[in-house]
Amino acid sequence: MTHKIAILGASGYTGAELVRLISSHPSIEIAALSADRKAGMEMADVFPHLRHLALPTLVKIDAINFDDIDLCFCALPHKTSQEVISKLPKTMKIVDLSADFRLRDPEAYKTWYGNDHSAVDIQQEAVYGLTEFYRDDIAKARLVAGTGCNAATGQFALRPLIEAGVVDLDEIIIDMKVGVSGAGRSLKENLLHAELSEGSNAYAVGGTHRHLGEFDQEFSAIAGRPVKVQFTPHLVPMNRGILATIYLKGDAAEIHATLAGAYGGEPFIEVLPFGQTGSTHDTRGSNFVHIGVTDDRIEGRAIVVATLDNLTKGSSGQALQNANLMLGLEETEGLMMAPLFP
Repeated sequence: MTHKIAILGASGYTGAELVRLISSHPSIEIAALSADRKAGMEMADVFPHLRHLALPTLVKIDAINFDDIDLCFCALPHKTSQEVISKLPKTMKIVDLSADFRLRDPEAYKTWYGNDHSAVDIQQEAVYGLTEFYRDDIAKARLVAGTGCNAATGQFALRPLIEAGVVDLDEIIIDMKVGVSGAGRSLKENLLHAELSEGSNAYAVGGTHRHLGEFDQEFSAIAGRPVKVQFTPHLVPMNRGILATIYLKGDAAEIHATLAGAYGGEPFIEVLPFGQTGSTHDTRGSNFVHIGVTDDRIEGRAIVVATLDNLTKGSSGQALQNANLMLGLEETEGLMMAPLFP
């Protein structure tokens, strides 16, 4: 059986990544693609690397007939997404890649995103889309909220450790390096080649990054008490990828054993041999996560390094992984491609 899907916001990076992944999926057909400013254009003209594919023409959302669509991916900006999703058919399955349904508390959403949520009733229905930890709920869901790419990286490294109680919850520092595609495709002065290349900078310093809302929500729920981590992201001159270096108080060998035990059966998460750490090169263009653990020269301290591709496992690959579950397909279908190297 072939399932027909629509991608709203197909002219952005995550939309194009969805097309790339789904193009070789044996059970899913792309039936509709939407864009705003690029409506009326062919995907081959917007993304020449997709010119070999026979794809629908980009259209405005209101031009799509959703009657035959089994599942809709929404790769739209936050705020826009909640407005669009509230008008979609109530029986259609939806995977949202924006931030609009990640936070369960409307007040938390207002705090981190600066505006009231306009679809609170739907917000309560959404299932958080970190597949490995919400798998059963996702399979039964109508609406799944994809995680933030930074939030996903940190959670893969930390959730099993918090649940097992093997780290000091008040001594968690996340230092993250992020590729430029994480900022989206819109033109921004600081992302021009001349201003980005040959340099790196910290941003959202001092606890202002919006993905902290997800860390607060998820880590506190696991621990059963408030957990606040220190988190600083850094923009680095690479197109795609995230590398998180996480500093912890705990026994490094126990931390490694906990992660290896938690992820032993997971198809997309590789826990490296103790003492080894990975590179963004190792996961680029794939749906894999690599996690390494090493001890520190300071006794009782450990360092965890997690890498993933922000556009794939951090966003569109995660979205397809969730869609597979929602459609009753094999979770790994269309996602077992090897990373790109070099």
